[in-house]
Amino acid sequence: MRFAILRMKEKITAPSGEASSSVSAPQRQVRDGKIPVTVWQIGIMMLLMNISFVMSYSFSGLYLKHILGTSAIGIGVLEGFCEMSSHLMKLFSGMLSDFFKRRKGIMIVGYIFSVLSRPVLAVSNSFVLVFSARMMERFGNGVQASPRDAIVADVAPRKRIGASYGLKRSLAYVGSLLGGVLGIWAMKATGSNYQAVFGLASIPAAVALVLLIFFVKEPKRFEHPAITAEAPLPSPKIKPKFTFKNFKYLGLSFWLLMTVNAVFMMSRMNETFLILRMNEGFNVDPMFAPVVMIVYNIGTTLSSYPMGLLGDRFDRIRLLCFGISALVLADIIMFSATSRAVMYVGVLFWGIQLGSTQNVFVSLIAEQVPEDLRGTGLGVYWLVNAMSVFCADTIAGKVAHAFSLNGIFVSSGIIGVLALMTLFLVIHTISPHRRGTSR
Repeated sequence: MRFAILRMKEKITAPSGEASSSVSAPQRQVRDGKIPVTVWQIGIMMLLMNISFVMSYSFSGLYLKHILGTSAIGIGVLEGFCEMSSHLMKLFSGMLSDFFKRRKGIMIVGYIFSVLSRPVLAVSNSFVLVFSARMMERFGNGVQASPRDAIVADVAPRKRIGASYGLKRSLAYVGSLLGGVLGIWAMKATGSNYQAVFGLASIPAAVALVLLIFFVKEPKRFEHPAITAEAPLPSPKIKPKFTFKNFKYLGLSFWLLMTVNAVFMMSRMNETFLILRMNEGFNVDPMFAPVVMIVYNIGTTLSSYPMGLLGDRFDRIRLLCFGISALVLADIIMFSATSRAVMYVGVLFWGIQLGSTQNVFVSLIAEQVPEDLRGTGLGVYWLVNAMSVFCADTIAGKVAHAFSLNGIFVSSGIIGVLALMTLFLVIHTISPHRRGTSR
């Protein structure tokens, strides 16, 4: 198994002239130059998939509640179970991509499931069919997510990891913005026909699959190693195995970071609850439900790429503190909101916290785990998200049923404060020791 530290040692012990001659000019340009074309292509694919996802997702909760008569608890359990299943698949797909050292084929399988879920949702007339469609979509999302993020880490120049993740996510959030706008248009054009809107959402998803199959090129080798990989290493000649024993090579800092992430994600209930709150608390017409997703994705778009750039220059842990604080602030604003305008401000900050925190988490993982285990590390990250998200949605559903939809912001805010406290307890251990390097 070839790990990052061995490569770094080889570069350190090699004579300076030999080291410089072993790296060609094109390679140096890739490592230190602009964001690779592959990152742009993956970002455009995510843009198209998010258009499709938001067009359908914005209305799925309302469709379940108002057309099929599903309770808030039922919606919460459905969303939590689907998200948990998605994140479980992200673990196994990440491990498989490390084992086979191939990412694209696994991504294609995931995209096929996501594309097929749209027609199933379009013909759904019962809770079981909606549940099946959501499971297919989340399964497909889970299969492709870890290999997709691992490719970005594989090709991104060392000094542009955060910017590359930020660009990819910003393009994805632009897609979410467009999906919200197109969702409103589709709802109006079809006379509030939910199923017709779900059918139209299939088109951009299919285009994204075509782009992946025919245009995205998978790198033959990693462009750079991890920067702060830990743990004792096995022989580089041993072929990597598909085994959970590889978890021990991820390092202490990684697992402490996952502890922080676990607590934080328990505060992040599904955005469906924000849509339901706007609909019931402020009498927003169901046709304009995507406005919540539009405002939410404005926040994520505005924060993701700038946070990626800042993370490449400054301490990512401080940015993580900012992101978690933005979530707590969003909860306070939405809980105390007495008008639609104030509520939308809270939704904006809810988006800012996602654009800030998710980018920081994946960038830290890309830096800290061995290069041959990037898919595994990202998969574990999504698995931790799975368990926490299920708890978050279940808690939100029970709080909304027992008290009110507005009560979910109280429980979310309390857990967010606990996440900040957890981060402060482990901050010195998980901060990457890389500020003295050539950055």
